[in-house]
Amino acid sequence: MAVYSMTGYASASTGASATGENASESGHGPFAGVMVELRSVNSRFLDIAFRMPDEMRALEPALRELITGQLRRGKIELRLATRDDAGTAWPQPQTDQLHTLSRLENTVQSWLPNAPPLTVHEVLQWCRGAAPAVRLDDAALDAARRAVTGLVEARAREGEKLVVVLMQRVHRVRQLASDAQPLVPQVVQRQQQRFLERWQEALASSGAAQTLPQQALQERALNEAAAYAIRIDVAEELARLGAHLDEIERLLKAGGELGKRLDFLIQELQREANTLGSKSAALELTQISVEMKVAIEQMREQVQNIE
Repeated sequence: MAVYSMTGYASASTGASATGENASESGHGPFAGVMVELRSVNSRFLDIAFRMPDEMRALEPALRELITGQLRRGKIELRLATRDDAGTAWPQPQTDQLHTLSRLENTVQSWLPNAPPLTVHEVLQWCRGAAPAVRLDDAALDAARRAVTGLVEARAREGEKLVVVLMQRVHRVRQLASDAQPLVPQVVQRQQQRFLERWQEALASSGAAQTLPQQALQERALNEAAAYAIRIDVAEELARLGAHLDEIERLLKAGGELGKRLDFLIQELQREANTLGSKSAALELTQISVEMKVAIEQMREQVQNIE
């Protein structure tokens, strides 16, 4: 299943004649066209806004159903514009219309001999008013349907690019974690030894080594050194970080609606990277933690655009 971005654009247009047929299939009658544009940006939920003429507002429920049937998240703006040539184009009087006008004129003049005859302008105006109304509902829905399909395809293409970027960042964070793994026991041992040395210095300067039993002091020192080693050991954080990266990779390969789950996992990655930095007792681990945070922040920015 594909991964979809929430960013995209699509448009479609179509037309209808007075008989309701497609413009390409009808060679007569007034012509009207419909243009539909869809713009999409990231949002926590599905937020749809319509920009359309008041006479087309009756289509809003059907248009909303089209969008919600294909999209789950994102701020969607639908713009619908119409072009109606019926009001500006010259009408094309039909034979039956002219016969009807002639018959009516003869009837009126038989009763009102002084009535002036119809002018060409009056005949054309009557023919224009008697022309069948142009129906744009079907044309608008058809254009909207094709625009929604185009938007889904655009979001899928953008989603493919986001997956590539995220996979690169996942591999980068995994490499940093791999670099930190062998440093952990070395750092713990070095810091533990440094702690014992400072412990001995503190005892010597305070004179406690002369008043307390040596065995009790040594046991206390080992206990404190062990507790200190536990506090600075980041092996668990690295293990959880690897598990989160595995889950992110699995979701990206599976596809579908995964934006919210990825967002949660990114928060967990940030938590582990922050803990790694706060517990770091060596410059090497601190530098790795900083680089991890940069890569995770780059991932977070990209995940915000995934549906």
